[in-house]
Amino acid sequence: MANLQAEHPTTVPSPATISPELLKQHSITPDEYKRIEEALGRVPSLTELGIFSVMWSEHCSYKSSRVHLKRLPTRGDRTSGPGSVVQGPGENAGIIDVGDGWACAFKIESHNHPSYIEPHQGAATGVGGILRDIFTMNARPLAVMDSLRFGPLDESEPDEALRRKNHQVVSGVVEGIASYGNCFGVPNLGGETRFEPCYSGNPLVNAFALGLVKKDEIFYAKAVGVGNPVIYVGAKTGRDGIHGATMASEEFTEGSEQKRPNVQMGDPFMEKLLLEACLEAMATGAVLGIQDMGAAGLTCSTCEMGARGGLGLTVELDRVPQRETGMTSYEIMLSESQERMLLVADKARATEVLDVFSKWGLDASIVGHVTAEPNMHITQGGVVVADIPNQFLTDDAPVYHRPVGTWNPPVPKDPPAHVLAELQKPRDYTADLKKLLASANICDKRWVYEQYDSMVQTNTVQGPGGEAGVMRIKGTGGNSADKSVILSEAEGSAVSRGERGLAMALAGNGRWCYLDPKLGAMHAVAEAARKVACTGATPVSATNCLNFGNPEKPEIMAQLSNAIDGMSDACKALGTPITGGNVSLYNETKGVGIYPTPVIGIVGFIDDVTKAVPAAFQRSGDLIVLLSPPSGPVEAEAVRSFGSSEYARTLLGELWGTPPRMQLIEESELHRSLAELAAKSLIRSASDISDGGIAVALAKAGFSKGIGAEVQLRDELNPAAYALFSEEPSIAVITCHEDNIAEIETILQRYGTISATIGRTTQDARLSIELKGEKVIDASLKELREPWNSALESQIAEELVTA
Repeated sequence: MANLQAEHPTTVPSPATISPELLKQHSITPDEYKRIEEALGRVPSLTELGIFSVMWSEHCSYKSSRVHLKRLPTRGDRTSGPGSVVQGPGENAGIIDVGDGWACAFKIESHNHPSYIEPHQGAATGVGGILRDIFTMNARPLAVMDSLRFGPLDESEPDEALRRKNHQVVSGVVEGIASYGNCFGVPNLGGETRFEPCYSGNPLVNAFALGLVKKDEIFYAKAVGVGNPVIYVGAKTGRDGIHGATMASEEFTEGSEQKRPNVQMGDPFMEKLLLEACLEAMATGAVLGIQDMGAAGLTCSTCEMGARGGLGLTVELDRVPQRETGMTSYEIMLSESQERMLLVADKARATEVLDVFSKWGLDASIVGHVTAEPNMHITQGGVVVADIPNQFLTDDAPVYHRPVGTWNPPVPKDPPAHVLAELQKPRDYTADLKKLLASANICDKRWVYEQYDSMVQTNTVQGPGGEAGVMRIKGTGGNSADKSVILSEAEGSAVSRGERGLAMALAGNGRWCYLDPKLGAMHAVAEAARKVACTGATPVSATNCLNFGNPEKPEIMAQLSNAIDGMSDACKALGTPITGGNVSLYNETKGVGIYPTPVIGIVGFIDDVTKAVPAAFQRSGDLIVLLSPPSGPVEAEAVRSFGSSEYARTLLGELWGTPPRMQLIEESELHRSLAELAAKSLIRSASDISDGGIAVALAKAGFSKGIGAEVQLRDELNPAAYALFSEEPSIAVITCHEDNIAEIETILQRYGTISATIGRTTQDARLSIELKGEKVIDASLKELREPWNSALESQIAEELVTA
């Protein structure tokens, strides 16, 4: 790559300069290069070639996924008021109305490849990048979450070198997320952490952020006003992160770990200053447009701001603050140095903007101006080094209709005979439960989230460890100035009401999508929405991060296309339109891809945050009620879907079948019923049935406060493992005072949700489950909690000792 960092020539290079090797280094195909020459009418300069390489990369252009993403719903049934979409895909973040004049900006993005090469900085800058996407909209970040996928830390990864690398990646990623978020001062509400062998060579780090903005004060990344100054603000530009977007659009090969210079370096303290300075500058009214310099750095922000405004930007690179000497135009344009923004200001008020950033001790420099000609026009030392119509880099980027093949996972549809025989034998289900609780995907992730600050800003109502994160929106709802009290309809008396709240959750199950991409993606949407609903909030909108393998393989495109169809169906049925997101392709190492892993973020709102429902049991003596759809699985379906469960993976070491079937109408009715039960304060806790089934859900619900449960199940399926550990959708466990059960049943009947009282919570810190009159699980919470609580931490500690 040394030739890429040579001084830029003062004349346009001859055609012989653009060699096949140079195109390969830039991940530009011969056909794409032909399009570049035709678009420009000449041979591109080296800087222009670099600009095209990043803007036409998969990471920036979505050239393989764009035709499929159009099938996702971006508008819901809510056309105004809380939950309605204010800004859909196409901006830095999606925005929904949350009432009282406020709006919520949120988005999820990936930083997968950088987090494998340099785990700490890759994860840290992933957090930094998603935060800038939020505050570039003039929204103050309120919360972050993360969805993480790693290779196993134990012997289920047989390659010792890979296992050691997995440990390094886990430790580095968690430290990176914690250090950036904690220093910046934004609470982390948790998320999800999963382990599968397919992620050993390609971990997934998906970062989600959410912020608040006044609905009439939203800023957009658009250039306006010919002659207005273009202002560079924030950190100085260095040589870190060059070709980061291109690297994120390639498979990992033998030499990929040598790409550390492609990974950005973050400074969370600088980002905090940048946040405050940007919000203050926007408040002056002198800023007319603003764009984060994220992927592709100055290149992306320049051409995209111009394209959105139908105008051009001219930039003189000698005016760009630089922290290294002798930087070429190629390096400056492609650098992905962090903590930088590009602004367009009112030309009569530019000094106001510069003064704000000077006050905060940040670089701010007028580097160019807005032009009528819709081109990216770049000069250095008085020489034009790039002059490209914005349209060629954005809307006219290549769009590929890649062949969509078929995907048939190489696993049996029905369980092997020896598995059926094993399940029919007498089993110690208490021992099985302990093993499940200690398994990688179910065990306590306290070691991860306790490194994160979850309470900074004092808005957190429910933090990590529950079904979903919940934040209050200060100054809204019943306690806002104009609504300090409301009248109780029943009594006509004045009563206080809490502030509005936002609930958020992330979910995805790569193994289920591997077995059936469409059905697995439906489950991802439904599970994230169900977790939000369990808090009492109404799910209203979604964002997604689509992590897949090499799109040039027809079977991978089949996974992607089918998953998008599944997401589309689920989002339409559940009323959660997609407001934006991210696509991460080429997640392959040496030709072996990850599981197809769409990760869904769901945001919901709750009118009175004081009525938010926790996941854990709250009091002894409460009734335990199982909520389920009217159409339960038949035995053949249960046997087939059991092969996708954590029990099959952990206890039987097998994978077969398909995920459980999904009835989206029944799922939607469950969400609506949970919201009404919470609004009427009829339930004390609610948790969904997911990984590990009902036995795991009951155990985990008791751990927080040491409250036990005596439960009697009446499942007709055999063997008992199906009743205890199946992971059927559209099911939740609630607790309530017995005086409320009649009203609860009346409400549930209206929604068509079946309720069954299956037991009580107890002072005795013990979990007891009977099935058809036989006690199949009986253990103290202490003996169940110990393996659940210690599994991950002990694996991390073991590696530290051996290291």
